[in-house]
Amino acid sequence: MDKRVDLLKANLSRLEASLGAKEQPIKEPLKRTVFVLVFLVLALTIYTFNRTPNQESDSWFYHLPLISQIKRLVESADVKLKGADNDRINILLLGIGGKNHEGGLLTDTIILASLKPSEKKVALISIPRDLAVPVENMGWQRINSVNAFAETKKAGSGGLAVSQTVSDVFQTPIDYYLTIDFTGFEKVIDDLGGIKINVENTFDDYKYPILGKEDAPWAERFEHLHFDAGEQTMNGSLALKYVRSRHAFGVEGSDFARAKRQQRVLEAVKEKLMSFYTLLNPNLISKLTKDVTDNYSTNIKIWEMIKLWGLAKDIKSENIYNRVLDNSPSGLLVDAVSEDGAYLLRPTSGDFSEIQYLTNNIFTDAPVIDKEKVEQDKAAVEVRNGTWINGLANQLALDLEKYGFTIARVGNSSQQNLQKSVIYDLTYGAKIKALTVLKNKTNADVFMGMPEWLINDLAGEVSKETNPIQPDFIIILGSNADTTHSGTANPEQ
Repeated sequence: MDKRVDLLKANLSRLEASLGAKEQPIKEPLKRTVFVLVFLVLALTIYTFNRTPNQESDSWFYHLPLISQIKRLVESADVKLKGADNDRINILLLGIGGKNHEGGLLTDTIILASLKPSEKKVALISIPRDLAVPVENMGWQRINSVNAFAETKKAGSGGLAVSQTVSDVFQTPIDYYLTIDFTGFEKVIDDLGGIKINVENTFDDYKYPILGKEDAPWAERFEHLHFDAGEQTMNGSLALKYVRSRHAFGVEGSDFARAKRQQRVLEAVKEKLMSFYTLLNPNLISKLTKDVTDNYSTNIKIWEMIKLWGLAKDIKSENIYNRVLDNSPSGLLVDAVSEDGAYLLRPTSGDFSEIQYLTNNIFTDAPVIDKEKVEQDKAAVEVRNGTWINGLANQLALDLEKYGFTIARVGNSSQQNLQKSVIYDLTYGAKIKALTVLKNKTNADVFMGMPEWLINDLAGEVSKETNPIQPDFIIILGSNADTTHSGTANPEQ
């Protein structure tokens, strides 16, 4: 590596040490905080204005020795972000209540954000707080408690502990983590003047906890939340209530619906942050920086923040992939109960192989021409495992989603040991474009209608669902569909 780059890195390391840039929450005197703000504002402004070459020679910022060094370091090809060599940078985003909230060290929000620099794409995978994960010397625990366990033992270690847990179970490296508490979340949105959110469903929550009323009589502990469907401008307080609501009636009453709302808010904040108004407003950037500085912890260094900013700011909304791990009929999780009676979520297959497959293949996309055919037909498919090969049906379902298929449900077939995959076309040829894509993808035989045994199997299962999606095709996988497994296992989805 160039000696000049080594010197720049050394200088920046000394700068970070002097500013208190540590892998823990930053709580410094006002004087030092102001200096951090000034530095970040200047660095971010310089990086932004660098996008306009004609302004570079005229900008007095570039004559500042400190800014000149940072600029050269960030732009150096020899200085890379973690994960850049693999074209995938993984950042774990964690939301906690903070010291003023009950259970303030529990991670209320866990999102794995993956950045693919070469294609300017981002994937957001929401991890439910009730997911059961192995914790050393403690057995299986909810993943939202890992941060609290670590912080209790050693302050500032929570983010790293959660990162390591996610890395182990998902089998993917976590390069960075960023933890922010509710206070910081509210302040950032208020600083931005609010955000616009398209509320998908009207819903009411009569059990939203009121801060400071944890010990009050039961009837006084909660407030009534109401959200109307449609676009709304939310301030920090309202946005926090929108993403935290857990007891709404109807479809918005689950943690999985809440995870989708969190992703929606995250995208809205990103759009506001990357707007021209924000980038060219030094006072606003200064205020944002202070509010975040007081309420976050991270292992991202200053130069890495600037470089990540440069990569993320040009990503378009259509290149952001969203996924929520859930217990829906086509989901990768199922309800479970721990030995002490606590509610948990466990992987459908009994291990994390399907979740690992999703994570590692999140950016693998289907051919555009095939997606267009499926989307024109608006086809729904049910996938059933007709083999003893673990995880086969869910892996195919994950792939078919990328082709534009709606996954009605995923399950096992009552008939096992099938050699050849079979597609039962319930449209009788009415959606031939989608059928052609499905056949080419799976190399399955096609039959019109359903056999008697499958009709009987479906009758009891579908009746248990509240609003079942009616599939256009049912595919039952045979062993010829497997290209990654050998041998046998228990008959799981």
